[in-house]
Amino acid sequence: MIGVIDYGAGNIRSITRGLQAAGAEPHVFDNGGDLAAADAIVLPGVGHAGQLMASLDALGFTGAILDAVGSGKPFLGICVGLQIMFEEQEEGGGRGLGLLSGRVVHIPKTLKTPHMGWSLATTVRSSPMGPVGQTDFFYFVHSYAVDGAEPDCVVATTSYGVTFPSVVISENLWGCQFHPEKSSAAGIRFLGHFADFVARSERQSLAAATG
Repeated sequence: MIGVIDYGAGNIRSITRGLQAAGAEPHVFDNGGDLAAADAIVLPGVGHAGQLMASLDALGFTGAILDAVGSGKPFLGICVGLQIMFEEQEEGGGRGLGLLSGRVVHIPKTLKTPHMGWSLATTVRSSPMGPVGQTDFFYFVHSYAVDGAEPDCVVATTSYGVTFPSVVISENLWGCQFHPEKSSAAGIRFLGHFADFVARSERQSLAAATG
């Protein structure tokens, strides 16, 4: 069961429908106290990074996320949900969850922001998304992007005046700058890759528990 975090501003209905279309079993959680029941976690991201962090703190999600990730449960951050996986957040001058090293900065202000619409993501590292060089179009809405991510975690990049990570994967941590729930068949495929990863993780955990 994949737990979808409802912090009061995410696109919950669309992401749960997208996960269902990808063959997953989503369940919405509105407080951190119950999140331990989930086998994996999805954090949809809409709005301001500072406000998102404040909401996660207020609803008890911050500690629950850190505990879940620390125990090896798969985690997927979407859009701002990806951004707060990193440390320093230029938006509001705040902090993120610090799950990955790097900072999040405003897209160059010489460009029209937000970056909104369909853009190409190109894989730069073999992963569950496919081999190096594979491309697909996804739907983006954002004014900030990750800068200084560790190269080993960057799976796909996108260019909009600058080139930024559009997919990151590091062990049990997944993140995408685009909105898979708004990205038609390509988005469902991406969510399907994550659902398959969750299923494999569950099988490995079960096998380890039973010896």
